[in-house]
Amino acid sequence: MQLANQSHVTVFILVGFPGSLKLQHFLFTVFLVSYTLTVLENLIIIVLIWVNIKLHKPMYIFLGNFSFLEIWYVSVTVPKMLSGFATQKMDISFTGCMAQLFFFLVLACTECALLTVMAYDRYIAICSPLRYPAIMSQDFCIRLAIGSWLSGFFVATGKTFFISRLSYCGPNIINHFFCDVSPILNLACTDLSFVELIDFLLALLILIGPLIVTITSYSCIISTVLHIPSAKGKRKAFSTCASHLLVVTVFFAATIFIYARPRALTSVNAHKIVSVVYTVLTPLLNPVIYCMRNQEFKDALRKTINGSSLRQIGYCSKSSI
Repeated sequence: MQLANQSHVTVFILVGFPGSLKLQHFLFTVFLVSYTLTVLENLIIIVLIWVNIKLHKPMYIFLGNFSFLEIWYVSVTVPKMLSGFATQKMDISFTGCMAQLFFFLVLACTECALLTVMAYDRYIAICSPLRYPAIMSQDFCIRLAIGSWLSGFFVATGKTFFISRLSYCGPNIINHFFCDVSPILNLACTDLSFVELIDFLLALLILIGPLIVTITSYSCIISTVLHIPSAKGKRKAFSTCASHLLVVTVFFAATIFIYARPRALTSVNAHKIVSVVYTVLTPLLNPVIYCMRNQEFKDALRKTINGSSLRQIGYCSKSSI
């Protein structure tokens, strides 16, 4: 097929979530609260990991990267959606749409790689605990984190390049709340077979490969845990990876449903619902899932809060004297 050098469409209209004004106000409030909480939760995680030396471990290095990613992940889509609810204007330029698509794909693909790296970290911690400090050195962890970001960048660049080079003659209405792959492809007025194939192969590359590594890691983890003689030891081992396994299951299920398909997704309602799950709901719940079940993190949070309270009391006492 031939890719067009320039699109005829200069502005896209995002439909979002149509409905009554009351519904729009309700959704605005829900998404604003979700966005604010997501940013605050992940900022707290980053700050706690940064200031607590005891959390300077491989698992928390990856979790810090993950929290940083989640802040930008929701910031790529939700503020534009909130603006649409507030102003009832959901237009976005062609360049802006491609930019939003690119950054969203970078973050989504990076998250896929990071979750896989975190699964590998849990595999080494449980299956080879004596070798864990030697294998998961700080330098190696940093390289794994950088590699995750680079993989997301390269896959997103390939996807966005081919999609942006298609010809869009109209209509220019995207029946979605942000610029995503399938809704954009549905508007192209040229042959999609080549671009869909490239998009599908890149989706398989960034989804299926990491998924195989993750499944293999957890298969080994489960096998190792089942051979632990004590019930207490089994519970402790499972508790260290149960949260991550839950997040991985939700993320991969949602992304494979939408992106690992050979043709553009035509079920608009299904696309929107699943998109809300992995763009808004999971970033909101991930900090709770990861940290509220982690005793080490809860202890660090408690000590930080208590330390701040004691310093405040000491300051007030000195001021009164």
